[in-house]
Amino acid sequence: MKKITGIIFLIAGITISCTGQNLLSKNISLDVNRQRLDNVLEILSNKGDFYFSYNSKIVKKDSLVSLSVRNRSVRETLGLLFNNSYEFVESGNYVIIRKTPIRMTMVTNKAVVEDKLYSVSGYVFDEQSGVAIDEASVYEKKQLASALTNDAGYFKLKLKNSKTSTATLFISKEFYEDTSIVIEPRHNQEITITMMPVEKEEDKVTVAPEDYLVPDSIKAVKDTSLKIALPVDSAKVERTGMGVFLLSTKQKVQSLNLNHFFTTRPFQVSLTPGLGSHGKMSGQVVNNFSLNVLGGYTAGTNGVEIGGIFNIDKKEVKYFQAAGIFNVDGGKMKGFQVAGINNTVLDTSYGFQAAGINNLVKGKFAGFQVGGIYNHVADSVKGVQAAGVANFARRKLSGAQLAGVGNVSNKETDGVQIAGVFNYSKKLRGVQIGLINIADTSAGYSIGLINIIIKGYHKLSFSSNEIVNVNAAFKTGNSRLYSILQAGVNAGNSNRIYSFGYGLGSEINLNKKKTLSLNPELTSQYLYLGSWDYTNILNRVQVNFNVKLGKYVSLFAGPAFSVYISDQKAALADYRFPIPPSGYHIISFGSNVTGWFGWNAGINFF
Repeated sequence: MKKITGIIFLIAGITISCTGQNLLSKNISLDVNRQRLDNVLEILSNKGDFYFSYNSKIVKKDSLVSLSVRNRSVRETLGLLFNNSYEFVESGNYVIIRKTPIRMTMVTNKAVVEDKLYSVSGYVFDEQSGVAIDEASVYEKKQLASALTNDAGYFKLKLKNSKTSTATLFISKEFYEDTSIVIEPRHNQEITITMMPVEKEEDKVTVAPEDYLVPDSIKAVKDTSLKIALPVDSAKVERTGMGVFLLSTKQKVQSLNLNHFFTTRPFQVSLTPGLGSHGKMSGQVVNNFSLNVLGGYTAGTNGVEIGGIFNIDKKEVKYFQAAGIFNVDGGKMKGFQVAGINNTVLDTSYGFQAAGINNLVKGKFAGFQVGGIYNHVADSVKGVQAAGVANFARRKLSGAQLAGVGNVSNKETDGVQIAGVFNYSKKLRGVQIGLINIADTSAGYSIGLINIIIKGYHKLSFSSNEIVNVNAAFKTGNSRLYSILQAGVNAGNSNRIYSFGYGLGSEINLNKKKTLSLNPELTSQYLYLGSWDYTNILNRVQVNFNVKLGKYVSLFAGPAFSVYISDQKAALADYRFPIPPSGYHIISFGSNVTGWFGWNAGINFF
């Protein structure tokens, strides 16, 4: 019984399999009059219960069709709808409509040669349309010989005689499937080659039965069995300013055609790009040692590369690269890179990078970067950036930025920024030292004349003390460390004082609600007492007890200790003298330095 059941299932399976594999043999009847071709195909697919798949660029969907058939096969019906330049292929539950490939026979005119070189020439055509293909790369991998076809699809190669019985030519062109052909060495010969275009996914159309798709719908095929990947564009260095200027159009075309072919060699020597030991194929070769007398264009370096003027590498470079003017690397840079003017790395860079003017890294940078004027990293920096003018890191800085004018860390700084004029970091976790320091938020320290933390500590203070009775101060930074810009005036016709100065302070909260705090502050200010001929510097350490009355107002008061440095020995009319006024116990630290204990009280806003 089990055997009979098994036989039944086997016969059923074979029957179903055979039925599913003969879509073109199904008999159908069709009667249409002046209907669009795509509608006719949909009717036909509904009757046959299968899908049509075709390239919308080769099938005229809007052409009008009139046809009447009775009990004819799908293949015969399609033959009446299309001419003999089309063919029909089954794939699963699909019937694929495509152009019949042009079967061009390779014509070989062979002649034996005894010379060291033999020539291979010929033409390259589109397999579907028969049109000549220009700018296709024809090359031999071992000898690194290559040529580009002209407008007529013609090419000619010179190859070295070898003892091998066969050799292989490869043909590549952007948006075409790669092709290879075996040739016979030691023979001058002429060949004809055809290439099949890569079928783009968006050009494919499916017409499905009503049971599977809504009526009159046309959708793109998502069948992975029919998908062909398009070439990946690897022409990064060719699009840079130096690549556009220094590389020929043929070299750029070659790079696009051969973006998937790379090989290695122990060394290469070149005078200029394309004029060297690897010829036109230099952009596809990774070398262990590369010497470019003026400049070179290679796939990459795995060792040492030296250029009199420039080096251009499409892919990764390691471990040493030096050029008189500039280096351009399309991949990663690992090791030591130095240039007289500029280094450009389009991926990440690890190691030491130095340039007379600027360094540009499009990816991450880790190591030590030195630029005579400017360093720019489009991702994170882990290490040190040092520049005569400015440094820029688009993302996180973990390390140090040192610049004569300014530093910018566009995301986060976990380290130190030191600049002669300004520093900026969106999120500061380290230290900023500069004339002007700016950050959006800060959990670190900003040390400078002006420290602006946009989402930080901001206070406008008015106060009085034993020396100057009206003081105004602007305090910015964060609670850990804020800067103080202050000025004051002592009102009164006979006791006038004008003051201005700078200081640093910190806020220590005394309760969870942050309504009570201590603010230790250190300030230094100049006192004008009627003449600029004297030095009158007042340094104060004060500890203010701060009480918040609301969100934007607080009162403060506290003791202060002053150290006064002055060489003024006599009073000038209408200005206060001596400092401090009588009633304070004076401590002498020398002939021009005195100290005393005083007080400070005032109000904060914001």
